[in-house]
Amino acid sequence: MSSNSDRKIGPVQKWALITGASSGLGLEFSDILASQKVNLVLAARRQEPMERLASDLRRKHGIEVLIEPIDLAAPGAAAQLKSRLDDRSLRIDILVNNAGYGLHGNFLDTQLDHTVDMIQLNITAVTELSYIFGKDMAARRSGEILLVASLLAFQPVPTYAAYAATKSYVLALGEALHDELRPHGVVVTTLCPGHTETGFDAAAGALVSPMLRLLTMKPRPVAESGLRALSRRKASVISGFKNNVVAFSNRLTPRSIQRATMKKVINP
Repeated sequence: MSSNSDRKIGPVQKWALITGASSGLGLEFSDILASQKVNLVLAARRQEPMERLASDLRRKHGIEVLIEPIDLAAPGAAAQLKSRLDDRSLRIDILVNNAGYGLHGNFLDTQLDHTVDMIQLNITAVTELSYIFGKDMAARRSGEILLVASLLAFQPVPTYAAYAATKSYVLALGEALHDELRPHGVVVTTLCPGHTETGFDAAAGALVSPMLRLLTMKPRPVAESGLRALSRRKASVISGFKNNVVAFSNRLTPRSIQRATMKKVINP
């Protein structure tokens, strides 16, 4: 499987599909891969931010960038996106399955349709994209898939109950697919970021506690850690030393204490 440096070499440039490319970690994944001379397909709901990003990446790195405005939470969206790319005879070598969002608040106080929409994007779309593009990769025995989970995947989290549960699913799926697809020449890595400066809190309707600020990372090193782990064929990676300590501590504490601790960390 290719490494980061390998992506710059060869007569045929690679193509990466980055979902959730209009903001947050998607911007960093895009810039890092573009700097490695990987051509990009950017997919997200908002077209204008992607157009600005595409223009900037073409100018800075001299690569091809295609924009696919699409709501991946809509039923059948993943298949529709694959069909669009097939119509262009475009082969995806690297899938960065980054699209997703969170909802903060008590479960019963959150509108059910909002929770269902989040589950559709965080779980169903991630699963469909991994299947559809993973099947192509396995058939040609070459490809890389990066899934984005969360540090919250490692324990139940009151006030982020459904969101944390979706990320637990992504982590379990990704680590299982790492073993399943490896014999077919496909690398699957799951990135578990902790709290990151991406605008996640504003979108989730949450305030940031002082304790959480101590764990906050910039998005660039988080994205770099994910792509580095992918190039090294790791099953999963937690970004940041402090976040690794948090995840490790869960092995030593009862789940009731995990819940109580996370409630204090999450809520100001």
